[in-house]
Amino acid sequence: MTEAARRGSGLSGLSLVLSARHDPAARILNIDLLTVLIAILLPWSTTGVVIAAVLWIIALLPTIEPRALLRSLMRPVSLLPIAIFALALVGTLWSDAPWDARLSAIRPAAKLLVLPLLFYHFERSSRGVWVFVGFLASCTLLMLASWLVAYAPNLSLKLYLSRGPYAPATGIVVKNYIDQSQDFALCAMALASPVLIFLRTDKVWLAALCAAIALGFLANMMFVVVSRTALVTQPVMAAVFALLHLRPRTAIAALCATALLAAAVWSVSPQLQATVSKFSADYRMTAIENSESGIGSRLLYWRRSLQFIAESPVIGHGTGSTRGLFEQAAIGQVGARGLIVGNPHNQTLAVAVQWGVIGVVVLYAMWWLHLMLFRGEGLAAWVGLMVVVQNIFTSLFNSHLFDFHQGWMYVLGVGVAGGMVLGVRRDTGPASSHQP
Repeated sequence: MTEAARRGSGLSGLSLVLSARHDPAARILNIDLLTVLIAILLPWSTTGVVIAAVLWIIALLPTIEPRALLRSLMRPVSLLPIAIFALALVGTLWSDAPWDARLSAIRPAAKLLVLPLLFYHFERSSRGVWVFVGFLASCTLLMLASWLVAYAPNLSLKLYLSRGPYAPATGIVVKNYIDQSQDFALCAMALASPVLIFLRTDKVWLAALCAAIALGFLANMMFVVVSRTALVTQPVMAAVFALLHLRPRTAIAALCATALLAAAVWSVSPQLQATVSKFSADYRMTAIENSESGIGSRLLYWRRSLQFIAESPVIGHGTGSTRGLFEQAAIGQVGARGLIVGNPHNQTLAVAVQWGVIGVVVLYAMWWLHLMLFRGEGLAAWVGLMVVVQNIFTSLFNSHLFDFHQGWMYVLGVGVAGGMVLGVRRDTGPASSHQP
């Protein structure tokens, strides 16, 4: 392509974006670009994601075909996220919490309403891979910045963006080590599929590039900073990859080699050793010394949450009731036993306390159908599967579906990948029309 042709192509692309008022194709392109923007901003900014998401919805509205949207919304994979939001809304009616607490507790579930809209849009758009590339590029930049901040902590942007005094943790650039580890773990595992695809098509240099980036993410988590949640869920994601993409003997050999490599890395990584040792140390701090800690406090939250669930097992205590229940349980208590939280740090318990068994059934049905959506081959199916698997297992230790960062990772990853998968199944005809 000549330089003039390149300029002409660039100008035509720009004119397509600017002509969205009259050109349907330009409207679709703008929605795609805004989705890429959300993916790029997600590892770095909370406010930026909110603004871009609002703009995305505004851009989407004029492009909606009501009948097509209704057909899309009637799929169970779309109905169940809506059902969780509906439970949060209706659950305010039997909650004893103040109304400001009830309304505030609806907000974490509201983001799930974007998920069916992403299914609808990316079933018709062919640019879903742009979103994956945007998120990967953004996380790669964050990873490089993390290495820099590990050696020069004063360069952390948290020093300038956080409210109040802040002592920067090694390797944390903008948010926190849990969000950062979640991003890096997902990217490292998502890159496994492109590596295989490029190797099978003799694109060795592209395979090597993807493998190098994946190893960069893993090395950062091993030698700079990693969350215990990521440490527990990463082997699960690796096992899923081995079972789906490798022959049985190769999978067993790969898992054994990975275990040996992990043991070797653990022996030379003080950061990893300190993270693992905190499991038992935290338990002793809370169980014996009654002091606040990560794992120990979680065990206390879980035990009390089970007591709350037993009091109202079917419909729960209502939306926004969690903090009030912990306040009542903390009366007369001191130390860790007197802590008051609005989040039991487990997704199942967070749902069950508020909406009982009904809420848990809806939650697990959504996870199951989203897992089933990503059966099959291809990059979109693999990325979507990894997003769901990661969310399920990290939600054992956190309420990640309701947390801002991890919740938007789920909405964006499942929504874009799911739309792509649904589009492929629609185009391949009746033989592949068994859509969840």
